[in-house]
Amino acid sequence: MFNNNKIKNTGPVTIGNIIGQGSHLEGNIHTTGNLRIEGKITGSIQTEAKVVLSHTAQLQGNIVAYHAEIGGEVRGRIEVVELLVLKTTAVVWGDIIANKLVFEEGAYFDGKCKMGKKANEKPASLSTASINSSSVTTDPSESEQSGDDKIVKSHSFSK
Repeated sequence: MFNNNKIKNTGPVTIGNIIGQGSHLEGNIHTTGNLRIEGKITGSIQTEAKVVLSHTAQLQGNIVAYHAEIGGEVRGRIEVVELLVLKTTAVVWGDIIANKLVFEEGAYFDGKCKMGKKANEKPASLSTASINSSSVTTDPSESEQSGDDKIVKSHSFSK
């Protein structure tokens, strides 16, 4: 009579995950929520949300995410469904697949890059629950190349 309003279920609340500066994690990470890395990871990251690597972060492994912001060092492949931002302090040694890509002044990238909806409608990795860290390529020259790939080698973007 006084309160006919029903409480609506808005779905699960995503809690952020943080790997702090000074931490070193060996192994793969799979999460549905946002992830922030400030330490060192040897292994791959898979999230259905956003991953942020701070300027102190080091990753030797692949990233599969919906959004990503890289400020640290990555040695591996980066697959992003939507927007990938390479911050001024970013150093990436590996291939990139993203729908949209932003390079800030000073960002460094050495590898191949595929962009656009067709290049990354939805990574197969997001539809499966496993990450194969043995497929990490730290030397971009070892990657496969096709005639349609746009190749960027050893470029630092600055004025």
